[in-house]
Amino acid sequence: MKGVTATFFIFVHIVSLLFFLTFIVKILEIKIIKLSNFMDHPKQERTLVIIKPDGVQRTLIGEIIKRYERTGLKLLAMKMAIASEELATRHYYEVGGDAWITEVGRKASAAYEKKGMKSPYATFEDNGWAILKSNAKYLSAGPIIVMVWQGNRAVELVRKLTGGTEPVGADVGTIRSDFTLDSYQMADVDGRSIRNLIHASGSTDEAEKEIKIWFKDDEILKYTLIVEKMLYDVNLDGIKE
Repeated sequence: MKGVTATFFIFVHIVSLLFFLTFIVKILEIKIIKLSNFMDHPKQERTLVIIKPDGVQRTLIGEIIKRYERTGLKLLAMKMAIASEELATRHYYEVGGDAWITEVGRKASAAYEKKGMKSPYATFEDNGWAILKSNAKYLSAGPIIVMVWQGNRAVELVRKLTGGTEPVGADVGTIRSDFTLDSYQMADVDGRSIRNLIHASGSTDEAEKEIKIWFKDDEILKYTLIVEKMLYDVNLDGIKE
């Protein structure tokens, strides 16, 4: 009986030790993740930008790139492509999933109500899927330019330069306000996606997911721009002769 009791206590101690070690490992993992995030310099933030078919056909490629480039953002990757509807659908759905579908449908339904109209779709999900299909058709309608930009608060900066989703209501001086005039009303009348020249990632997490859809790791370059010294060098060494 004593042997059984001793064995039981040893077993309990071993289990307790394993739980304790598991707890320590989890704590260390959290600290490592936090340390890794801390070590990521803000200048390394990346975002994905797509010049959509209307932007290419309007011959605005150079003008759009210039707007981002002259702020100090660094272009890491760029390609011209014609996306299939399948790839365009992946671009929207794989990043946001069902939650994105529902939220987009909810916003669209709210927009109908604001106009005193009733949404033609029975559920938010039905509306969201209709929007996704329309967006995929638009994105795959012709050649596009896909880019990865890097710099301090790249996601926020690119979206600020690009302007609001509806060009007719975008802030003056933004790309969408300066170069196009489409509206939700006109898009609804025509039964199509709004033509607003550009897609820009909405968050850093979204950007990293989108980049993986469009680029392989070896297609994204690592290099130094001379201008980075003025933007990011702490002491501005090497300026004076």
